[in-house]
Amino acid sequence: MARSGLNSSGTDVVADAPKTKLTKESFQRGLRIFRFVLPYRWPFIAGLGLLLLSSVSTMVMPKMLGYIVNVANHQASTLPAFVPKTVTGIALLLFGVVLLQGLFSFGRIFFFSRVSEFSVRDIRRTLYQKLVTLPIPFFEQRRVGEITSRLTSDVANIQDTFSLTLAEFLRQILTLLAGVAFIMWESWRLSLFMLATFPPLVLLAFLFGRSIRKLSKQTQDELAKTNVIVEETLQGINSVKAFTSEQHEVSRYGAGLNRTVKAALKSSLFRGGFVSFIIVAIFGGIFLVLWRGATYVELPAADPRHLSMGDLVSFILYTMFIGASVGGLGEMYGKIQSSLGASERILEILDEQSEPVHLPRPAGTAPLKLRGDIEYEHVEFRYPTRPDLTVLKDISFSIRAGEKVALVGPSGAGKSTIVQLLMHVYQLSGGSIRIDGHELSALDLTELRRNIGIVPQETLLFGGSIRENILYGRPDATEADVIDAARRANALQFIQSFPEGLDTLVGERGIKLSGGQRQRIAIARAILKNPAILLLDEATSALDSESEKLVQSAMDELMQNRTSIIIAHRLSTIRKVDKILVIDGGRIVEQGSHEDLADSTNGIYANLLRLQFELS
Repeated sequence: MARSGLNSSGTDVVADAPKTKLTKESFQRGLRIFRFVLPYRWPFIAGLGLLLLSSVSTMVMPKMLGYIVNVANHQASTLPAFVPKTVTGIALLLFGVVLLQGLFSFGRIFFFSRVSEFSVRDIRRTLYQKLVTLPIPFFEQRRVGEITSRLTSDVANIQDTFSLTLAEFLRQILTLLAGVAFIMWESWRLSLFMLATFPPLVLLAFLFGRSIRKLSKQTQDELAKTNVIVEETLQGINSVKAFTSEQHEVSRYGAGLNRTVKAALKSSLFRGGFVSFIIVAIFGGIFLVLWRGATYVELPAADPRHLSMGDLVSFILYTMFIGASVGGLGEMYGKIQSSLGASERILEILDEQSEPVHLPRPAGTAPLKLRGDIEYEHVEFRYPTRPDLTVLKDISFSIRAGEKVALVGPSGAGKSTIVQLLMHVYQLSGGSIRIDGHELSALDLTELRRNIGIVPQETLLFGGSIRENILYGRPDATEADVIDAARRANALQFIQSFPEGLDTLVGERGIKLSGGQRQRIAIARAILKNPAILLLDEATSALDSESEKLVQSAMDELMQNRTSIIIAHRLSTIRKVDKILVIDGGRIVEQGSHEDLADSTNGIYANLLRLQFELS
């Protein structure tokens, strides 16, 4: 599967995924996506039937036109018995065929569109459902842009296949086979002459097409690199202006555009040559067949090689149909390659192992309700992406229900990892974690996480209303519960100052609210959830003094009567906790109360405390 890159500003860049080579194995793998069509197999079969009828009616037209020519040349005696012997009669019959073809085409599009829309809806829903159940390591190894591309461009590619590509591919196959059969029926001698010209034309078209695809991909790659510059600049516009780098970015973008134009012009030369070749080849082939066929028309009627004028017209039209179908098959081949690649990338995600959520619970048992006793015993951990690096080494500590414990230490020491392991985000590399005496791995993940609340350092709000963001903690809560949670989080006052109150839209990622307001909404969300265990990634480190006071007061309210683990950045905020664990190098190097650790002259905690005091 194609991997996206990460540019210098941390932006996700999705590389264009290469087309999958059309082999028996790739075709069989790609066909697995058709299981989404099975619930709609009858409309699909109806569409195939109408496609067949539409193709048959199309192939009848050249023969009917040939009949008109023969009647006009006073050769009505050569027509089959069921065909009218007048030009008007044949024209009316032809009009009836055209009308039927229109009805068949309408029905085909109607049925295939229904199958396509419903199947793609099911694919998107299944894919999204799968994505939200995948473990965190899956998302750490992939870029957001790559994942969203599966939901957008790849699924759109599949939709085109179900609604257009598949039908057109089958139509071209039917046209090719029926056209060859018809021209062989008309004149096998002229057919062999015509077919002898095909191999060199197809070979040259293939060589041209391969070069054009290669140059087109180079153009797309250059354009993608140029778009990255725009994305980087716009996302880092504050830095660009701070460093007065506007002209530098304009120059970078201009250079990228020049490279794109150079590649596009080179590609256009090949496309122009290809178009010229196709024009010469098609018309030249038609003229050759017309010349050869005309020599057969000139022969006496008794000669076995003789062709009537109407048969020659039918032959020429069938030849044009065959040429168009061969050209169309080349385009369809490329689209099918893309579709197979898209199918494989979608199926690759669907085959990923989901988190073991919703384990079977014995009938009649109540949902899991934890007290909050936590015990880490000789815990070791290595990230799946870095198995050679031990992040946590022999971590052992215990927390009684209702206790407040702070984790402090330098950046990268392993504090956040300890908290993430309690959420069972990763599998342990060694040791065990128990909650209320239960092994963490034996608990239902969904029920475990329902008993844990978290307030991160940088709060992510969803782009709805304030009410919706608070209700995220407990969707079935009443209006009174939401208002009470907002009040206890010191958020109700600023919420009521907005004209829309709780219905105020927070904007994307909560951009319409200040940092302190977002943190208090997050705390209200956690209060509403009412978890037994609370995880706080110090929420006041990036706030001004007034906001810090309000948020700290809300956090104190939130931590009452709950087991709380605090990742501390400002040590002044954890003086009242029951125990402090000092983490360094993935180990617990000190533990005790604030007073005990502060009195240790050479201790890490005491040094951190002195450093923060000097900075403040």
